[in-house]
Amino acid sequence: MQAWNGFKGTKWKEQVDVRDFIVNNVSPYYGDESFLEGPTERTEILWGKVTSLMAEEQLRGGVLDIDTERVSSLLSYEPGFIDEALEKIVGLQTDAPLKRSVNPFGGIRMARDACEAYGYKLSDQVEEQFSFKTTHNDGVFRAYSDTMKKLRRSGLITGLPDAYGRGRIIGDYRRVALYGIDRLVEFKKVDQKELSEQPMNEENIRLMEELFRQLDFLDKLKDMAKAYGHDIGRPAENSLEAIQWTYYGYLGAIKEQNGAAMSLGRVGGFLDIYIERDLLSGALSEKDAQELIDDFIIKLRMARQLRTPDYNELFAGDPLWITEAVGGMSIGGGTLVTKNAFRFLNTLVNLGAAPEPNLTVLWSKDLPEPFKAYCAAISIKTDAIQYENDDLMRPNFGDDYGIACCVSAMRIGKEMQFFGARCNLPKVFLLALNGGYDEISGEQIGPKMDVLNDQILDYDSVMKRFDLYMDWLCEQYVGTMNVIHYMHDKYAYEKTQMALHDTNVHRYMAFGIAGLSVVADSLSAIKHSKVTPLRNDQGWITDYINVGEFPVFGNDDDRVDHIATALSKSFHEKLSKYDTYRNSEHTLSLLTITSNVVYGLKTGNTPDGRRKGEPFAPGANPMRGRERNGAVAALNSVAKLPYSSCKDGISCTFSVTPGTLGRTESDKVSNLVALLEGYFTSGAHHLNVNVLSKDKLIEAMEHPDRHPSLTIRVSGYAVDFHRLNREQQLEVIGRTFHERI
Repeated sequence: MQAWNGFKGTKWKEQVDVRDFIVNNVSPYYGDESFLEGPTERTEILWGKVTSLMAEEQLRGGVLDIDTERVSSLLSYEPGFIDEALEKIVGLQTDAPLKRSVNPFGGIRMARDACEAYGYKLSDQVEEQFSFKTTHNDGVFRAYSDTMKKLRRSGLITGLPDAYGRGRIIGDYRRVALYGIDRLVEFKKVDQKELSEQPMNEENIRLMEELFRQLDFLDKLKDMAKAYGHDIGRPAENSLEAIQWTYYGYLGAIKEQNGAAMSLGRVGGFLDIYIERDLLSGALSEKDAQELIDDFIIKLRMARQLRTPDYNELFAGDPLWITEAVGGMSIGGGTLVTKNAFRFLNTLVNLGAAPEPNLTVLWSKDLPEPFKAYCAAISIKTDAIQYENDDLMRPNFGDDYGIACCVSAMRIGKEMQFFGARCNLPKVFLLALNGGYDEISGEQIGPKMDVLNDQILDYDSVMKRFDLYMDWLCEQYVGTMNVIHYMHDKYAYEKTQMALHDTNVHRYMAFGIAGLSVVADSLSAIKHSKVTPLRNDQGWITDYINVGEFPVFGNDDDRVDHIATALSKSFHEKLSKYDTYRNSEHTLSLLTITSNVVYGLKTGNTPDGRRKGEPFAPGANPMRGRERNGAVAALNSVAKLPYSSCKDGISCTFSVTPGTLGRTESDKVSNLVALLEGYFTSGAHHLNVNVLSKDKLIEAMEHPDRHPSLTIRVSGYAVDFHRLNREQQLEVIGRTFHERI
């Protein structure tokens, strides 16, 4: 075939196997960034048009426009353009740049409320249409038990995807470019025929229907591209088509779904193969190559979903988590760093820093040294990339995995995830002390027991009680997740994304903990000092008097770090006792996004000295101000947390002042590389890196015009600082900015 001329390998031609194609054809790059090109004049003009629209969007309260008349899907809109004459890569979610669409399949109420929050009204036609439909949200609340509703209402489990798309599923969008839709349809029809000959049990019946829906949406994806004048029925024949075809796959997914985290996957190395072929033939120059990547990134930065203000309180900054994994090593020991890894990071220079796509460097001790240095330099310059430990993940997921949302690994096209938000662990702890009563509302939520009557809290009796309530919570948490994902599959199934997976996939069910360091420090206080509980008129414990010193998480002190480690292991073990929907594998994250603020607001005083309403630490971080022994000690505490129990990810956000890293730019780069090397070699999983001062953030908050495009890493993702509300900005400013290593 013309499209495959010059490409090596056989297996990938006979079956869907993008990894085999990459392994046989990738061109590892060991050099530095000196080959990179700046933006072309055309790119600058195009990007200028987009940034003007983004500025107007901000002035209008964060939403430029909403189409309230149509329901979003692949074929709902005529082709849209920024400036058709200038665009190399085409395709918008709607018929105009930054116009948001309505996607009520998760829940009509959320769609209605989102429209009204920005001064729009959902059309009567859509309202009437969905009065005859069952949405995902409808189905969930029909099946929720009273206890599940209490858990949700009280904030014991928050951020559940029961009114919006669950996300966290990475379609293998590369398949569209490599095989074309027609070939993918052929493969799916073979699977369909084989499945039809199997016993029609419940799972096979469900899968047969899903295959029908996948095939339907592959046809729709082809028609969507045809409206732009492209035939994606055939494989891509050059670099431009490979990027365009891949983008069409992603575009179809975000038109169909409003998922919480619609990651891109790992497309850079794949696309580099096409670029290298075109560079070798003379069909493309390096400036052309960078221009195509810049255009692709512009399109990703324009992706939008319609959300409610409540959603934005939990997931601040209007994120989509369009995560692209960069770098890493192959199972065979070679690097998967290509020139495209540099080009993707270079877009942060050519187009300026931005939160999307969520560029994630897969760090290995064996990465080429020039690439490590370039990553560190970009971190220092932009604060816009994150790092994850490829040496830790590769043994679990192979060398063709992507990152869903922020930190969650899965094999691309072969595994998917049922996303499940997070449990408020400090609130479970307080519930245990109060015998099932919510310390704020007074509502009976958990199993009813007497309020713990210790005059001074005893560690063993507290742990015994806490263990019972964690077990109860885990049973309820698994049941809640089972309800959500049963109903999501039934009423809001991801046809486009799952059509770009193998028919038989491995499934994860992703649970989460928020507030781990709060509970670890509270238990440490009870164990190593004297904690006297104070009771209100109803007899509930509402505050504590603490006498004596106690070790706190974040100082490389095993006395408290082991408590945090044991809690993580125990929670995962408890979850794993309960059966999951579709036999999915239980995984756990230590991750908060920016919901650490909301969790804190819903949680009373805790024995560690944290006050009612005070935010938790983000992710697996120590509580702010408690890291007393410098940056390395703080990171060492986080590195002890067990990835084997937390395969959904362990998020850590690290902020350091520029001067702390070194006096010269060269010193800063080498010191940051050394810090990353030491952290990941010790077995740590993830690190956000911010190199900036607290004063800069304060200035940006008070004078937004002085730092109009300030990007910072928060908890597994980056945000435009100005898209955070005041309370969220203050929480970020209040975090620890390390001034000594």
